[in-house]
Parts: sequence; C-alpha cells; structure tokens
Amino acid sequence: MAKSRPNKIAAAEINPNSPDPDALLIEVYKSLAANNLQKAQSKIDALVEAYPHFQLAHLIQGDLLLMHTRPVPSFGAGAAAQPDKLKDLRDEAAVRIRSYRERPDPDLIPRAVLQLRDDQKQVIVVDARKSRLYVYENSPGQPRLSADFYISQGKFGINKIKEGDQKTPIGVYYITSRLAGAKLPNFYGPGALPLNYPNEWDKLNGRNGSGIWLHGMPPESFSRPPMASDGCVVLTNPDFLKIASIVDIGKTPVIISEHVEFISRSKWLAEKNLAEKLLEDWRLDMESQNANRILTNYSRNFKTTQGDNLNTWFPKQQSSWDNWHNPAIKFKDVTHFRYPGKDELIVSTFTQETSFGKSKSAVRKRQYWLKEAARWRIIYETTV
Repeated sequence: MAKSRPNKIAAAEINPNSPDPDALLIEVYKSLAANNLQKAQSKIDALVEAYPHFQLAHLIQGDLLLMHTRPVPSFGAGAAAQPDKLKDLRDEAAVRIRSYRERPDPDLIPRAVLQLRDDQKQVIVVDARKSRLYVYENSPGQPRLSADFYISQGKFGINKIKEGDQKTPIGVYYITSRLAGAKLPNFYGPGALPLNYPNEWDKLNGRNGSGIWLHGMPPESFSRPPMASDGCVVLTNPDFLKIASIVDIGKTPVIISEHVEFISRSKWLAEKNLAEKLLEDWRLDMESQNANRILTNYSRNFKTTQGDNLNTWFPKQQSSWDNWHNPAIKFKDVTHFRYPGKDELIVSTFTQETSFGKSKSAVRKRQYWLKEAARWRIIYETTV
C-alpha cells in the first residue's frame, strides 16, 4: 500500500483552468523581442504566481530581474544552478516554445489515426521528438485537434525493449485503468493512467517490461525536462487532470510515435479506404471458404506468441471453418491505425459476426497487416 501523502500540491497547479504556461512563455519572449522589458516582467511574474513550483519560470524571472541592472549574456545568467540543470531547463524552454509555435495545422490529420469506433470519443497522440501530447476528438468524418500538452519521456528516449532500459515504448496502446493520486506515492502527483504495455505486438517482438503510465508530478515540482522519466509519459498536474477527466478506460487509444506525421484530408481518406479494403477483401475470402484465397491474405512470416507459424496455425483455424455452410460475415466497431515505427504496418481491430444456418457467433479480433514489397499481408492475428 502506498505511503501517506504529507505534501500538498499547490492549488493553482492542480486547477485545470489555470493559464497556459506555454502561451505565457511565448508572451514573455515576444515582449523581450519588442524591447518591452516591463511587459515581459509582468508576464513572467504572472506565470510564477500561477505555478509557484515551475522552475523554468523562476529561472527566466531571475534573468529578467537581472536585465533591469545589466545585460544578460546567456540563459540562466542570474542563477547559481549547475550546468546540467541549466541544460535541462534550456531544453524544456526550447521544446515548449517550438511546439507552441509549430502547433499542427488543424486541417491536417495524424497519419496514424485512420478510423476510430463511434464510441471512442478521443485519441491521444504522443510525439516523442517534440515532447508533445495531442488530444484529437472523434468528430464526425475525421479526428479534430482539441488540445496539446508538454510531456516528459524516458531518459534514454523511445523504443522500449526491456525492463529498466528507461525508454518509452512506441506503439498503439489503450488506457487500462485509473489510479487515484491518494492511493499512490507523491511521486505520481494527482494520479496515473496505466497503458497496456507490452501489447501483443510488443510480446511477439520480444519486448518486455511493465508499468508504463501517463501520470502527474510530485508536489514539489511542476514539470520535468523533456527526457527525464523511467519510461512513462509525464505531464504537469493540471494537464494530467485535464486528460484524466476525458478519457474512457479501455477505449481511449494512446499512439506513441518518434515523430507524428500529419497528412491532408485527401491522403488520409485514401489510406483509410486502403485499410477498409484490406479488411473487406479478407471478409469476402473468408466467406468463400476457399483456403487458397484465404491464404493469400497471410504473410509467409506469420507467427503467433505461442510459437506457431503459418503452416501450423492455419490448419487449426481451418478446422473451425469446416462447420460453416454459406457463412455471412459482418464487422462491427472497426478501428484502423498506422502502427508507429519503421515498417509499413496497419493494425485493425473489429468484432466479427458470423452467421451460418441458424448459428451465430461473434469474436473480437485484431490483425496486423504488413506491407511486403507491393502487397499487404497479415503478419499476426489474435482475439482480444
């Protein structure tokens, strides 16, 4: 059981309605660029007042106070911080300001998000390179950007392979539960949202470890440097609370990428249609009950977490189809995502409803489609 929580988080720092720190930082730098030191000072003072534990804001405030008396040659000149600490704060300032200035074009769509279920209200997309988390609402017709937040990731970057490597995984995950801050050590702030790492694709590729969460900050701190966690995605407390208030446990996807690619609506529609066609062609081949037709959908490199290859797995599946007579197959609750990474990979999840005669069955499936040369084939399939 977690220890008691004697330290309190400042009220302003858990208020979801607190001012946007990135916007205030931009205002500070705009004022300095316009040689308006007084305005910059008032903005940074407001930032420190709103977030008293924001170390970066305090450092900038010190620089601005020093500017009233003499030129400041470098960032953090008014502080007695260690060089590595100054570097961390410089890095945080740089990614916050760059990401705020380079917010995604609202007319573009993350390439990874091809199709959401109707009951999935939002999807979370993490750009590790920019230390940024985006929330997209499931608007009719396409995902729509609703918010974005600064995050800290693993000390050694992304592509988690094993327990303790202090890396953040890349992949498509789901929030599995909601952990209240009162039941956790102070380290996690107001709470945590665990992810289902390792997922089936991670396990198939030998990745292990556990305990990858979205979570907040301890009471004595406001934020971390861009690369400072043991692998989790860490947010400021007000940002974490905003996200925790909207996600649906078990439904909200979290896509973590090295770099998020944004594409036009026309290109997105083309890729969405491609994913739909792959699944539809597979459905028609399944209804045909022609083993050769069905096999053309599967990669020769197909494998399962139980150690089966295509030659051992396919006959087991085929035996269950022998009882089907003129089957009719329908899909429900379909999702399609471009899986992050170097491979051309689409992960599709759906409920397969099969009717034959008076019998009916339903199963939730997930397929990973890999582009091999010019052909897309299923490299892995499982029930979920």
